[in-house]
Amino acid sequence: MERRPRQRRVSAFGVARPVLTRGLGRRPLRDLYHFLLTSRWRVLLPSLAAAYVVVNALFALAYLALGDAIEHARPGSFADAFFFSVQTMATVGYGNLWPRTTAGNVLATAEMILGGMGLALMTGLVFAKFARPTARVLFSDAAVIRTWEGKRSLMVRMANARSSNIVEVHVAVMLLANDRTAEGDVVRRVFDLRLVRSQSAIFSLTWTAIHPIDEASPLRGMDAAALGAAEAVIIVSLTGYDENLSATVHARHTYPASRVLFGRRLADVLGTGPGGERTIDYRRFHETEPEKDAG
Repeated sequence: MERRPRQRRVSAFGVARPVLTRGLGRRPLRDLYHFLLTSRWRVLLPSLAAAYVVVNALFALAYLALGDAIEHARPGSFADAFFFSVQTMATVGYGNLWPRTTAGNVLATAEMILGGMGLALMTGLVFAKFARPTARVLFSDAAVIRTWEGKRSLMVRMANARSSNIVEVHVAVMLLANDRTAEGDVVRRVFDLRLVRSQSAIFSLTWTAIHPIDEASPLRGMDAAALGAAEAVIIVSLTGYDENLSATVHARHTYPASRVLFGRRLADVLGTGPGGERTIDYRRFHETEPEKDAG
């Protein structure tokens, strides 16, 4: 019987639909640290708690298999063996239960070694998650293509959601789309989109990235139907140095063809207060409006 290749469904940015890979063997333990480090807290904490319970349950079964190996434990009591395992792994030692046989002491020693290693690894993992420098950059829900300064232009709005400043900021915008070679092969190409301004000394409030659609632009002559047919995706990447974190941070957002709106403009969020101060209304940050007619 022919063995079917392994299949794994993965998500890849810049692809409008899921990707199914074949021929890659599953090795979850090799990428376990990466999985835990990139998992959300609501996934990480229950996973660690479940692993802790499972390991202690296995040690409890091992203690029960040794017979009467725990002093003052009820014979055959899984609960007593389990909570003795918890005390041993945490090196608490309340004093009511202790190993009474040589085999029990050997198993308890192995568990204490494993518990110390597990505590060190878990401490390092939690610290690494807290210490990871991240940027809180807000991207508009949609990218728009409208007339700006007399030219059709792609526009994406960003905002710094933290009170700290990001300095030496660089923004890059790319287009991923299917293309056909001279031989007729369909390939996935990456096109860099030139911006009116791609760098800034400081990013503290909002920034609108603007790509003029001129003769050299990959978007020239494309409409919503053409973007959809090419499975086009707009990728916006921001990199800068966070003054408070003293570290380089980055943020990325993708816009599939369905989120690129033609003939619309981003709603104004900048205004002036009663005292002449500048105001930003983030409640309208994601809103778009019909493009105003020129003249």
